[in-house]
Amino acid sequence: MRSRKTSDVLYSHSAYTLYADRVVQGDNLARALSPTHLTSNYRSPASATYSRLVYFNVSINEKDNEMPAGVHHWVVVGEGQHESPVVTFGEPPLEPAPVPATYLPVNVPFTFRVDVSPVLRQFRERGYYEAYDGHRIAAEDFKGFYLAGGSEPLTWDFVSLAEHGLQLMPSDDPGIYQLTVVLNPYQPVRAEDRDWHQRAQLSDRPTYRSDQPIVDALFNLAREEARANIEPDGTLRTGAEWGGVWTRDISYSILLAFGYLEPKVAKTSLRKKVRRGRIVQDTGSGGAWPVSSDRTTWVLAAWEIYRVTGEDEWLREIFPIVRDTLEDDRKTLHDPATGLYRGESSFLDWREQTYPKWMTNADIYASLNLGTNCVHYQAHRILAQMARLLDEPAQVYADWADEIHRGINEHLWVPERGYYGQYLYGRGDLLLSPRFEALGEALCVLFGVAPPERAASVVEHAPLTYYGVPCIFPQIPGIPPYHNNGIWPFVQAFWNLAAARTGHEAALNHGLAAIYRPAALFLSNYENMVADTGDFRGTEINSRRMLWSIAGNLAMVYRVFFGLQFAPEGLRFTPAVPQAYGGHKTLANFRYRRAILNLHLKGFGNRIASFLLNGELQAEPLVPADLEGEHHVEIRLVDEPFGATSHEVIPNAFSLPTPRPNFVGDTLRWMPVAGAQEYRIYRNGEPWKTTNKTQLPCTGEGYAAYQLVACGDEGRDSFASEPVVRAGAVVTIPMEAWAPPSELPYTGFTGGGFVEVTTDRNRSIDLTVTVQEAGTYLLDVRYANGSGPTNTDNKCAIRSLYVNDGYAGVLVFPQRGADEWSDWGWSNTLTVQLHAGENRLRIRFEEWNHNMDGEVNTAMLDVLRLVNHDDG
Repeated sequence: MRSRKTSDVLYSHSAYTLYADRVVQGDNLARALSPTHLTSNYRSPASATYSRLVYFNVSINEKDNEMPAGVHHWVVVGEGQHESPVVTFGEPPLEPAPVPATYLPVNVPFTFRVDVSPVLRQFRERGYYEAYDGHRIAAEDFKGFYLAGGSEPLTWDFVSLAEHGLQLMPSDDPGIYQLTVVLNPYQPVRAEDRDWHQRAQLSDRPTYRSDQPIVDALFNLAREEARANIEPDGTLRTGAEWGGVWTRDISYSILLAFGYLEPKVAKTSLRKKVRRGRIVQDTGSGGAWPVSSDRTTWVLAAWEIYRVTGEDEWLREIFPIVRDTLEDDRKTLHDPATGLYRGESSFLDWREQTYPKWMTNADIYASLNLGTNCVHYQAHRILAQMARLLDEPAQVYADWADEIHRGINEHLWVPERGYYGQYLYGRGDLLLSPRFEALGEALCVLFGVAPPERAASVVEHAPLTYYGVPCIFPQIPGIPPYHNNGIWPFVQAFWNLAAARTGHEAALNHGLAAIYRPAALFLSNYENMVADTGDFRGTEINSRRMLWSIAGNLAMVYRVFFGLQFAPEGLRFTPAVPQAYGGHKTLANFRYRRAILNLHLKGFGNRIASFLLNGELQAEPLVPADLEGEHHVEIRLVDEPFGATSHEVIPNAFSLPTPRPNFVGDTLRWMPVAGAQEYRIYRNGEPWKTTNKTQLPCTGEGYAAYQLVACGDEGRDSFASEPVVRAGAVVTIPMEAWAPPSELPYTGFTGGGFVEVTTDRNRSIDLTVTVQEAGTYLLDVRYANGSGPTNTDNKCAIRSLYVNDGYAGVLVFPQRGADEWSDWGWSNTLTVQLHAGENRLRIRFEEWNHNMDGEVNTAMLDVLRLVNHDDG
């Protein structure tokens, strides 16, 4: 084999080139001067290309409630201009925004002025403000006006506007509110940020050397950052900017690297995320679990630690936690119609970043997501394996896993795309979003959800963009980069593992570069970057030294190049080394149970020519689990390329905006969507008609729910619109007729009052309802929950529903805004079977209805609604 040089190209594209010792991206250069010394002159291009055109909106109570999606105020900041014209709340601009010819300088102070008198007048006259979509904001719930926008320091992250200091304040004119910010804020990078020297003493940890100095240096950078993320209490810190232990962050990090590198720290971290003998869902939309339901990533991490250590005591500790958590999940999340589990996309827990804006948190709970279901599938498989090892009943958990497996393959596969769809979503009737979701696709491959031919298809047809695999594809228009239009190194790491598993060398080579380029240029393992630019600036929030990005970087050496796989019988090796990364690799001082291993890997390819343990040829690439002391492993690869050696890299792309249809009489109408070639209409979840017009007669009687998709070229279809429902037989039941009405001073309810439900008030409410016809009905409840914000916290209210003494599932009442108890909305929709005549309903607080707070589980219930789904 030829000798390798530092000038060797590892990966090259028009956007950048990765060499064996450096990264070149335009004028930006990062270089590995030694295994412990990196330099970079990287400068973010964001400040140099900051547009003078600034789009913005005004928010009441940190919600996107001023104008329809995609409609914004705008101002062009001219030379020497430091104040906007006065714009009026709720009034869209009369003219389209011009395109400025020049960019804005850095650090420009600018005052935004807004006439909010229409809102204040309605507060005085009506006691509420009615927004463009009919939603009412009660005067007593008013907290303030806030400024949102797409130009730094403005943000489109509405729920964090106060945190970003973007509250508008009254001016001398009582109807005008204003805010002064510094546009295009820029501070020169400190000199030390251009240079990294390893300072931590890491001789007690594995060392790595190869013929690629850039990889060696980045491995050592990741090792040092990993050490810095271990807190004094022996837990894993989330990132440089964020302390604390977060369930999914530590779990994915443990699965990638920390389970075998820091098993003691990993166990301590996982123990922090257990309460009431169940796993904690510590973050997620609208009050965490069950809107977000990927707490079962904890199961994957805990099992990985057992596979690494083989400790029976750890297995006995985690088994009841996993069992009780999954049994609660079954009662709360399981969708009998598909066999899938409900809940938000795993880790993609920021509502409009990956869901259409019309979806409420209750809608997100009801969705059936690819990545989340992969996690639930693997968690149930693991529980069955644990049970067998402990001589506990196991088959039921294996059966539940098989049901999820069938559900994913039957309901989420998109044959024309060659990969799985993002999720099923809607209300009552669900549609499949055909968007690509990188983490879910990778987990399908790695967990064996996808049969071999589908696994190969997923990797082959993946939309790989210039700077890596994006979290989703295509992107959602009008949503700032974070999960949307974002690339996350830890997701990229799982994708690389999937590419290695399926033997796709070109996809793996692209993915390795997507890991190493940003770490070298930024001199840290940042959490995310903008998919369009590959820059760490421009995303909604970010942090250097991010735990799961560190884990992803380390996993490229351990999991990809050396192919470490932990099994009951020992440590297996399934290396995958692209030809560009060939040569001699050593991984010394690797601790495995009671052994210390010094590993040598030579050549390239994904097939092993020879495997030697202490100089003796072995029949299989395995280090036995009972090995003790220091040992030497030599692996020789076949020096042959593997799988596909090319893969198309495509520009980033955006889907069309989501249409907003409504009924005018019996006609469904909508505004034209720019770029749409035609519109596909769904009726009750099924394709109905296609048209290139912007209206469609919808005559008939009874129930019908219509959704509209704007169709573009190259798979850039929009999300489906919010269902527009024509309902036939509707029955509404005032809750105060069946339980004592609350005396709390909230407004906006219907009828004569509402009922407060807590863990000790109205724990069980019995109702009867009479319907004329037997059949399928859609049931939901109008409610309020002001226990917390819409984007986080852990006080989602949950209640079990029984119909004629049979368990029908849970009603979920997510948070709708901190202290906003007069903000009313609808719960998730349950499909129930009723017989003609009188039916008994019961809404009850059960043991499995405990949320993550454990104490506050409160909602105000207004009316229960039944719609005859068969009447159409």
